[in-house]
Amino acid sequence: LLLRSDAYIITEDFRPVLNPACGGVAPIIDLDSKKYKLVGALEEATANGAPSLVDCKRLKIKGKVRLGRSTRFVGSVSITNTSDEAKYVCGKIEDIDIDISDTLGLGALKPIIVPSAPIDGQKPGTSGLRKKTKVFTSENYLNNFVQSVFDAVIAGGTNVSDGTLVVGGDGRYFNDEAIQVIIKMGVANGVKRFWIGENGLLSTPAVSATIRERGPVWQKAFGAFILTASHNPGGPDEDFGIKYNTQNGGPAPEYLMEATYANTRSIRSYKICNDFPDIDITKVGETSITAEDGSTSVVVEVIPSTQSHVNLLKTIFDFDAIKALLDRPDFTMVYDSMHGVNGPFAKSVFVDELGQDESILTNHIPKEDFNGGHADPNLTYAKDLVKTMGLDRTGNKIDVDGPIPSFGAAADGDGDRNMILGTQFFVTPSDSLAVIVANADCIPFFKSQGGLKAVARSMPTSGAVDLVAKELNLDFFETPTGWKFFGNLMDSKAIFEGKDYTPFICGEESFGTGSDHVREKDGIWAVLAWLNILAANNPDPSKPLVTVEDIVKKHWQTYGRNYYCRWDFDVPDAAAANAMMDKMRANTESNTGRVVGSYTIATADDFRYVDPVDGSVAAKQGIRFLMSDGSRVIFRLSGTAGSGATIRMYIEQYATEKLDMPVAEALKELTRIALDLCDIKTFCGTETPTVIT
Repeated sequence: LLLRSDAYIITEDFRPVLNPACGGVAPIIDLDSKKYKLVGALEEATANGAPSLVDCKRLKIKGKVRLGRSTRFVGSVSITNTSDEAKYVCGKIEDIDIDISDTLGLGALKPIIVPSAPIDGQKPGTSGLRKKTKVFTSENYLNNFVQSVFDAVIAGGTNVSDGTLVVGGDGRYFNDEAIQVIIKMGVANGVKRFWIGENGLLSTPAVSATIRERGPVWQKAFGAFILTASHNPGGPDEDFGIKYNTQNGGPAPEYLMEATYANTRSIRSYKICNDFPDIDITKVGETSITAEDGSTSVVVEVIPSTQSHVNLLKTIFDFDAIKALLDRPDFTMVYDSMHGVNGPFAKSVFVDELGQDESILTNHIPKEDFNGGHADPNLTYAKDLVKTMGLDRTGNKIDVDGPIPSFGAAADGDGDRNMILGTQFFVTPSDSLAVIVANADCIPFFKSQGGLKAVARSMPTSGAVDLVAKELNLDFFETPTGWKFFGNLMDSKAIFEGKDYTPFICGEESFGTGSDHVREKDGIWAVLAWLNILAANNPDPSKPLVTVEDIVKKHWQTYGRNYYCRWDFDVPDAAAANAMMDKMRANTESNTGRVVGSYTIATADDFRYVDPVDGSVAAKQGIRFLMSDGSRVIFRLSGTAGSGATIRMYIEQYATEKLDMPVAEALKELTRIALDLCDIKTFCGTETPTVIT
């Protein structure tokens, strides 16, 4: 306390020396050894700043107190507090022995410490912590994880009393209750300002946009809790999730999640302000709660959910050109939000900004159980949209009564994923990424900055974008699955003082696409990117419409086609899935050079990534079988499964001829080889996938 006060000053060579104003004699400090045994207790006592001690001769403190910059001790002072609450001491305190036990305290802002104990299964995956809702609603489960995050964030050097904490989610069951818990725990841990999405809703990309874009500067967000299990089902018997994003708007880095997990394994208590009132999150506006002693206050602001994100999107795309396309009589579209959080964002963009009829939006009212559906934008789960676009769940054409829209899109539960469709034509996520990169100059955000500098894809994503990057002479990166790896590349210069890779586009085969405008994948961004590209290819409304299929097939003619599919196996036995992966991992050396059917395995390995920005290493990121002709077979366990395990099998073959074959036919032999290599039938009892993409 003495060294933190004005009784000491720092010299030019960074040595602490006694302030000459003390007359050569340092104040004598006697702190309660039981209350201030650890540094953390002193940190809490001086959260509002260190007191002035330059005119103090002796200071004795018995019990818990809170001090601040306005606290000035003069002469000899003794303070006693026998209550269990730390009391605030402020102003000039001179030559006095006082008992502050009965003075006013924090009131509704008073934190209490609730005993707890570690709970198994709180290790975050690639996108936070996801479990069954009933697990999250069990005693102390959510509280333990939230406290562990706060402890890790504070230990990492973030002053949570400065700036703002953002909280919102995808609206699934338990969303609203969890928000109230996080607010009360945030107050107890020192947070002074919150931004909460209206109705508790904030899409994952909107959280990133809010962190990065919303001001003023003195209120800038230091982080966010996002309540989502992404594309997993919602409801009391389904999944819930929580993740933490940092001040760059991206997912927490590996070291922070490792620290969080370590905290969950040693936690003994959590802090919460039980008397802090519940906030009405249905109304935009501010609620300010002041401590009874007037020492501090907390502001909770409910913000318009779509504002920051939509305003940002308007600066990225040519909304006038997109509107002209949408207004063409020969162009129609449908956008399925699958009853997730994307609905209000789709309405704000397409109805409020682009003037379209609300009928182009389907399932755009968020529901806590996604209306009993599975809000995952793929050919299997977006079945209504897929049928409307004239396709079946395998992407093959079907007969449809009536006209088929020119353009279709779908979003997942938290709005960060997308699926793109043309008239009876499915665009794979890998092809979508490649097409957007190849046509990036159609989008003002990239063209106005001199064009793209770099692109990246996750390792399981097809190599279609690699070919574009090579042709356009762009820096290219292959990363593990997880958006945080892209975030490092985007922030290489701003945070790590390395090479500037922005403007930057990245994507994953799991229907995630985005750029450096935020630090998350962004579903509605991808939809607008496609519409901007379509608009640029259709400048004259008197000419026939250039369609989604036209653009993709032209791309194939230019770069060749990467035949590609992903099979997802949702299996109940995680141990069996891990055993299967372990066997393939153990056999990588013996499989290298092996001939399988008409293919030769040039390399079998377990993908390992050394981050070129910060040097961190990510190991065991997926088993790869790289064939001598460039084909690939990949296996990995999804980090987003709420329970059991999801095994993902990826199959890819590159072709420059026969570009119109059905995917299943083109990959028939390689698919059989993949099933034999993993032996999933033996380990998990099935060769029938839950989903084929």
